Amino acid sequence: ASSPATCLLAIHLNTLGCYGNPDVQTPHIDRLATQGVAFDRHYDTTAICMASRVNIMTGMYEYKAGCNFGHGNLLETDWRQSYPLRLRADGYRSAFAGKFGFVVSESHGSPGRLPAEDFDAWGGGPGQTFYETARNESMAEYAEQYPHSTLSYAAFADDFIRESAAGVVPFVLSISFKAPHRPVSPDPTFDGVYAGKTFRKPENYGREHGEHFSLQSRQGRQYERFVSWGYQDQFDSVMALYHQQIYAVDVAVGRIMESLKTHGVDGNTVVVFTSDNGFFCGSHGYGSKVLPYEEASRVPLIYLDPRLPDAYRGARVSALTANIDLAPTLYEVAGLDAGERVDGVSLLRTMRQSLDGEASDSERNLALINVWGPKEAHSLAVLFGPWKYIYWPYAATGFEATEELYNLESDPHELSNLASDPAFGPTLERARAEYDKRLEHWRQEGVDRAGYPPFETIFDRSVPWDVKGPLARSYGG
Repeated sequence: ASSPATCLLAIHLNTLGCYGNPDVQTPHIDRLATQGVAFDRHYDTTAICMASRVNIMTGMYEYKAGCNFGHGNLLETDWRQSYPLRLRADGYRSAFAGKFGFVVSESHGSPGRLPAEDFDAWGGGPGQTFYETARNESMAEYAEQYPHSTLSYAAFADDFIRESAAGVVPFVLSISFKAPHRPVSPDPTFDGVYAGKTFRKPENYGREHGEHFSLQSRQGRQYERFVSWGYQDQFDSVMALYHQQIYAVDVAVGRIMESLKTHGVDGNTVVVFTSDNGFFCGSHGYGSKVLPYEEASRVPLIYLDPRLPDAYRGARVSALTANIDLAPTLYEVAGLDAGERVDGVSLLRTMRQSLDGEASDSERNLALINVWGPKEAHSLAVLFGPWKYIYWPYAATGFEATEELYNLESDPHELSNLASDPAFGPTLERARAEYDKRLEHWRQEGVDRAGYPPFETIFDRSVPWDVKGPLARSYGG
């Protein structure tokens, strides 16, 4: 069996037709959802590219992988347990193209490497890569025909799929689009798609819908980018360019799916489509990503396997899932044991529980982590059932530790913080207990390097700020 093609980019949930946006054109991705299974409550446990891509590759939370901007690189020992390397060791041809997002080091603080030699075919690049195909060294051969990088990755995929199919070799192919990451640079081929279009604003658009958020959340660049990125006064033109970039990704996805069919492997190839983080796009008066709110953390996830039962075709799953679930899913597809280090659970198990009525062991508890950027904006959140609880520990002069509690079933746009409502006192206590369980897992499993240990105390609700403050000043995260 061939397994799988995975597609990755930075988009929020409301950018696709299959997730309810009538203003956009994403026919090929929408078709994946009608042929496969779409997950409606899928989260990136860290909503920023470097850490999230490591979460996806390894199936581990950030505090176990120890990798993010300002903290550290992924260690070789954990990289060797990632899905591209484990499947390759099991006989799969392995390929990667696009923005890789992190580097690998032998030990903390040692030089990092981009692991091109660990793949049978490599079209990846360092850092953010470039929209100009010619500037991406590993993709330069595609530059003449595809000067913009988005479509070049579909051409890379076609070559790799053809070679694998000709050799009757199972493969694992990961395509990681740069689009729609800033700076904005859409493929001019598609300039006419959204020209002059008016876009509906989300129900929680604007600063008036973020006044109940913590003061801490306004300290990072996410708050000022509502203005500086044009969401406040240029919404339609900004969104037209944003969606134009995603339209090109949709075209590329269509070409990859056509390649699978052309080369005769569409009947036994798993396809996973997801995103490494979301985007606020003006919701609550914020821009960019990182924070634990829905627009930044909840992203699309579509899983297509033509061998699944017909009843799965076009199904929707409302169970909680996370980016740490992708690696154990691919291990199950390949018949491999997930191993002890993995924090996620296989999506196949989740589908069986949701669509076949298989018994669930227990209600799931997921963490949303931000330990990047201004220390004021660091937070730890937990998801369980329909609830989200966020704890903002920063309490230096002018701040106080803050709790937020949302019922995402009745309040999907996070418009009402219930943490101070006495009617929800029992729920708040339950949320605190779930949060404490997740923090205890951090204490038990977290790395002892890269500035992560202080957070075991900083995120402890019972520790006063006069103890936390010196710890917060002691690391450079």
